[in-house]
Amino acid sequence: MSIQKFPLTTIQKVRQYIQSALVLPESEQQPPSTKTFEDDNEVPEPESLDALGDLFKFGGPSEILDSSASASGRWLVSAVNPADALIRLPGLTLKEGLRLVGYIYRSEKNGKGVVWAVPEVLSVTAELEKVLSDELDLTHPPQPNQALKDVMESIEGDRSVVSFMVASILRREMLEFGSAGKHCRWTHHRLIDGIPNTIVPDWRTAPPQEFAPRARIFPDGRAAVEFFTCRVAAPTAIFRHIDQYPADSYVVNSLDRAIALVHRRS
Repeated sequence: MSIQKFPLTTIQKVRQYIQSALVLPESEQQPPSTKTFEDDNEVPEPESLDALGDLFKFGGPSEILDSSASASGRWLVSAVNPADALIRLPGLTLKEGLRLVGYIYRSEKNGKGVVWAVPEVLSVTAELEKVLSDELDLTHPPQPNQALKDVMESIEGDRSVVSFMVASILRREMLEFGSAGKHCRWTHHRLIDGIPNTIVPDWRTAPPQEFAPRARIFPDGRAAVEFFTCRVAAPTAIFRHIDQYPADSYVVNSLDRAIALVHRRS
């Protein structure tokens, strides 16, 4: 039940590789929305962690910030094959007979996306387009026929500590697939292994003793992953991410929690 720690640069490279595999073609892209500490704040800085409660409800209603602003958009089948992200990832593969498919929603400045796992025989464009409708909006993404409820149900692996660490990053990147503008969440998070010297955290819990990404496998086959990020778009904060995996799958129970507000060092 020993804990394995990972160098930050290794996890960053894994994330960069997944991002490159999931990047939309130029015809589907929107202007970049990535922020840095030097950018203007998007929203007023909160006075408490209560204001951060919705930042990590991936796929939930909190992500739909202003559907009326995107009323002119529509859902489309993306040309991206999300399974390309698995080609070089250690320890993980796509289950036989399944394919990953993506849909994107685009308006003038904002966008969303969704990735589904479907039987290979139902993954052709004609089948995927059958569920497209003008009645669909940001709150109702298309769901293809016989799609798995959780895309991570389609993933299998060697159950190594590396595979769980990679799965945690892969899941978050797939949940962020196609997001642009106001609908970005995970995009604004930077992996960290310590407190950047440009910021001062205002801790609302006991500060962690260590920030290195880590994973462990328990004797019964369950696994756990822990890592930290700094959200660089307002409201800026330090987040702790804890993922718990059952003994028989890569479908995860995740907790993404803001543990400190962040202020720029003067």
